[in-house]
Amino acid sequence: MSKIQNQKVSMAEKVGYGLGDCSANLVFQMMMIYQTKFYTDVFGLEGAIAGTVMLVARIVDAFVDPTVGILSDRTQTKWGKYRPWVLWTALPFMVFYVLAFYNPGIEEKGLVALYATISYTLLMTMYSFNNTPYSSLGGVMSSDIKERTSITSVRFVFSTIAQFVVQGLTLPLVSKFSEGSDKAHGWLCTISLFAAVGFLFLVIVFFSAKERITPPANQKNDTRQDIKDVLSSVPWRAMFVLTLFVFITLAMWGSAMNYYFENYVDKAALFTFLDNIGLVATDGGTSVGYHILDAFGLIVTSPDKAYEVGFGVFNMVGALVQFFGVICLSEFLANKYGKKRTFIVCLALTAIFTALFYFPSKYDIEMMFVLNFLKSLAYAPTVPLLWAMIADVADHSEYINYRRATGFIFSGVVFALKAGLGIGGAVLGFLLSGFGYVSGADIAQSDTAVHGIILSSSLIPAAFFFVGMVALCFYPISKEYNEKMQAELTARRSKSDY
Repeated sequence: MSKIQNQKVSMAEKVGYGLGDCSANLVFQMMMIYQTKFYTDVFGLEGAIAGTVMLVARIVDAFVDPTVGILSDRTQTKWGKYRPWVLWTALPFMVFYVLAFYNPGIEEKGLVALYATISYTLLMTMYSFNNTPYSSLGGVMSSDIKERTSITSVRFVFSTIAQFVVQGLTLPLVSKFSEGSDKAHGWLCTISLFAAVGFLFLVIVFFSAKERITPPANQKNDTRQDIKDVLSSVPWRAMFVLTLFVFITLAMWGSAMNYYFENYVDKAALFTFLDNIGLVATDGGTSVGYHILDAFGLIVTSPDKAYEVGFGVFNMVGALVQFFGVICLSEFLANKYGKKRTFIVCLALTAIFTALFYFPSKYDIEMMFVLNFLKSLAYAPTVPLLWAMIADVADHSEYINYRRATGFIFSGVVFALKAGLGIGGAVLGFLLSGFGYVSGADIAQSDTAVHGIILSSSLIPAAFFFVGMVALCFYPISKEYNEKMQAELTARRSKSDY
């Protein structure tokens, strides 16, 4: 391995790389928060069928994700191993994004379910071919511990911006773009807008980021050995289980809160809350700020329209808190206490605040927003740490085995992420059906269905968070161990025969 001359990464490169995660989250956040509800209320699928659609794609992922890791690790171009994949897959990734939220005129429910399965699976496949190399790229931009944390912190500032936009503006934009009551048209316009922006950002990543870490010069390609090294790695197994259960929880909670706001929260109380913060239409609304809010669909005209804006504002508050939490807390806490300790404490607090959503009455809008503030603040420091820790796992594999398989290591964790996304949505779909939720828009739900929605928004996802926290206790790379490991790897890489 050639000696790394400069471990520092410029802010411009960090920003360019971070835009890629903004692009990925324009897709991921949409699927995490709105996919299940889109299937039940726009496509008209039963909750259990929507859940099955998501699980089928996971079977395909079991073969696709390792393949992507192996292919990207073995790619040799003048641009590196991972950068080219980000560019090559940018356009098809965004095309399949649009198709996953578009019905080409199919009416028979069985065919709708088949179309949903195919389009969702294709989108998830392209997500793997794009995001696995993208994530691996972050692991080879620098081996400096602090620089790596800084890269992931900047990256997740941009992911939080995408979270803010998608979670906060999707429903208002869908309502704005809907011609009369044509929600499908509103969804198509909104997703197309996000896809165009996402494509541009992925192109910028290709021209911005650089690969600085390469495998040892004498390392030979050996897929069987790569698989053995990864599966025998204790830190990799811990991160796999952690990622799986964290994203099961995020997908379940994010989607469930959508149903929570539409079916549990009192619309009149929510309308009053929005009126108090200036988001209700008035005859004298002539300011520039008012017209900007109205342009994005954030001005509500009546209580029956409060759900779209109220849920959007709820998500915006969480995204803003998370944004500042990532900037102000993540790097500071990780450098002082180590990634593992920080992650465990923050995840435990996140689980507690998630469970507390079981208790507010449907009129207590303020308490819901307070809990969201606390939950988002607790979770924020963990957001960039996950990927920084996975990069540390790739270093640990090289440290122990004298071999590096960054793409394969990241592909396994990306599979866990996508499996969590699918399983979380599927569990919610099955729970909705089990509690008697009736699919379709604007349908009054039974008390049993509403109680199931409340449970799915609080106690059940909190339990999954705690499982992830337990898995993290088995992660062996402490702050002290990491510093020793990086010093040894730096010494090895400086030798001409390594």
